[in-house]
Formats: sequence, C-alpha cells, structure tokens
Amino acid sequence: MSTASFDSRFATSPTEVKAMDTAQLRQHFLIETLFIADQCPWVLSFFDRYLTGGAMPVNGPITLETPANLKAAYFLERRELGIINVGGTGRVIANGETFDLARKEALYIGQGTRQVEFLSDDASDPAKFYLNSAPAHRNYPSRKVSREQAEVVELGSMETANHRIINKLLVNSVLPTCQLQMGMTELKAGSIWNTMPAHTHDRRMEVYFYFDIPKGQSVCHFMGEPQETRHIWMQNEQAVISPNWSIHAGSGTSNYTFIWGMAGENLDYGDMDVCPITELR
Repeated sequence: MSTASFDSRFATSPTEVKAMDTAQLRQHFLIETLFIADQCPWVLSFFDRYLTGGAMPVNGPITLETPANLKAAYFLERRELGIINVGGTGRVIANGETFDLARKEALYIGQGTRQVEFLSDDASDPAKFYLNSAPAHRNYPSRKVSREQAEVVELGSMETANHRIINKLLVNSVLPTCQLQMGMTELKAGSIWNTMPAHTHDRRMEVYFYFDIPKGQSVCHFMGEPQETRHIWMQNEQAVISPNWSIHAGSGTSNYTFIWGMAGENLDYGDMDVCPITELR
C-alpha cells in the first residue's frame, strides 16, 4: 500500500487573491495536515515547483515514494530534499548511510539519491520529519546539520515584541545546495511577531511551518501585497505557502517556533524588499 498522497496548488496572481474569501485563501495557501502515522503527504506549489511534506513513522519505516505527478524514475532524480525533525528522535537512511536526527536537527539530501527511509527510535514518541523539496540541477553531498552547526542570529527586542533567534540550518553559508534553503526561528517568551518589518522577494517563494504553539493558542499569518494584505489563522504544525509577490509575517497569541523554507533564483538570504511597517495596508 502506498504511504504517499499528493496535492497540487496552482500559482495565483495578486489580482486573484484580492477577490478570495477566507475559505478560498485557506484552500490555496494553507497546508493543514502534514503528520499522519506511517504516511507521507505532499503538497506541490507551482510557485517554483516547491514541495512541502511530512513523514511520521510509527509502526515501521516510511520509504520515500515517487508520486506519479513527478514523472521521475525516483523522487530525487531531479530534486534536492531538506529535512528538519520536529518530533522525537529518529533516523534517515539515504543510499545506505544512516543519519540520526534529534528534535530540531536538519538534514540535506542531494539530488541523485535513489533510496530514502524514515524511522522513529520510539513509536510512543515518533519522529516528525518536516520535508521541503525543490528542483535541483546537480548533486551536492548529503549532510546533517546540528543546532550547534547552524549559523545563529539574534534579532528584535522585547520592546517591539519580536525578540527571536534565527537558526540558519540549510543555507549556503553552512553547506552547498542548488536552490533550497531552510532554517528555524524561535521566538522568546513574551514575543509574538516574526519577520518584522515584513518584506517581499521576487526572486524566490517561501513556505512557513508553525509549531511549538501551546495548546489553546494560535498564530495569525499575514500575506498579500503590502498595500492589500490578507490573513490566515493557523494552528500547531500547519504550513502556509507564500508567493514571491506576497509578504509573509505572523503574530501569535503566544510565542512559538517556525521553520522557513525557500527556493528560487538566488541563494542570497538577505535579498528582500522591505515594506515599512507604517505603510502596510
């Protein structure tokens, strides 16, 4: 029996999004369920053909299957894969090489890797492998990145409610990739805003994955053109697609953690067009 499911989301223009109601916004951009026992759901965005998925092995290993939609001999024939574990400890086996991943550790798997398996160390506390994948033009070596190996930046302040730690995990200042970049931002207690001032970047799209949201709390994710913003209320362990023309920022009813993943034309982390806070509409 197949463990993979596949959903496609078409690219949308700012003009279309202006006319969307709440249900339509959520249908196009929100990824509600990523972790199902022994399953591997995928959502393909036609913005830069970015894939977002999750693997939660409970009763045994999950093999990375190749959805028919990819028209590929194997999943990573023309793709690269980024993984961050947000659950219990687990293992990823890539072409016979085993990588142990604790919570909040990352793994890059290069294009051309034929076999990938996901395993949990403890079925009662399964690993939750959050997965991002982008098209790749060449092979770079697979490599684990621990929290100690990340490039860490501290930004914001308590006064502006956005004191946060940015962990750059799978970025070109840490290891080579074709276009995929991933990292994790942790908000300090008392801070609720991420990515302020908000920005756009026409050179790449992005996906945000929110987790560590306390029970009974939520995050409001803001998107849209700077002068025509919209919002989507999000729950724990949900992701949202951000087009290249859209801002991407969030405010929670508590502090939380989120993973940012992006792909596109360049690998310059600082490539962004900042939108002054007072000019947002």
